[in-house]
Amino acid sequence: MGETDDPYVPVTFDRCDHIEGPFYHGTKEAFAVGDELVPGHGSNYHDGRLSNNIYFSALVETAVWGAELATSLAGSEERGYIYVVEPTGPFEDDPNVTNKKFPGNITQSYRTRHPLRVVGELDSWEGHDPDVLQGMLDGLASLRAQGLDIIED
Repeated sequence: MGETDDPYVPVTFDRCDHIEGPFYHGTKEAFAVGDELVPGHGSNYHDGRLSNNIYFSALVETAVWGAELATSLAGSEERGYIYVVEPTGPFEDDPNVTNKKFPGNITQSYRTRHPLRVVGELDSWEGHDPDVLQGMLDGLASLRAQGLDIIED
C-alpha cells in the first residue's frame, strides 16, 4: 500500500500523540496569544446549549468554516477569527464529522475537554463565496427543520 492508501486509524484520547499540528480554531470571538479556550461555554450552533468540548482542526479550511458559520449563525457580518492553537491535553476525532459522508476524518477535525492555548492568529485566510456560505447555512437550516442537526458533544 502507498502512503495515500493507509487505512484510517481512529484518533482517541489514548492514541493522539501521533497527530501533529499546527492546529487551528475558527470562531466569532476575539482572543489574544496566551489565552486558553475552555469547554463549558455556549455552543455556536445551538442556542442555550453548553459545549462540553473545544473543537479544532489540522486544516485551515475547516477552521474557516468554523469562523464563518459561528459569525453567520450569530447574525454577525464580522469576518471571524482563526487562531493557531495548541492542545493542552489529549484529544479525539470529532464524531460529528468522522466517518459520516466519507470514511475517516478528512476534515482533520478533533475535540478535547482540555484547554486549547492560543499561540497565534492567522490573518491571511480567505472566506467562502457568499453563495457557498449561504448553501451551507441553508443545509444546516434544513437539517435543523428535520430535527437532524444533532451534535454529539
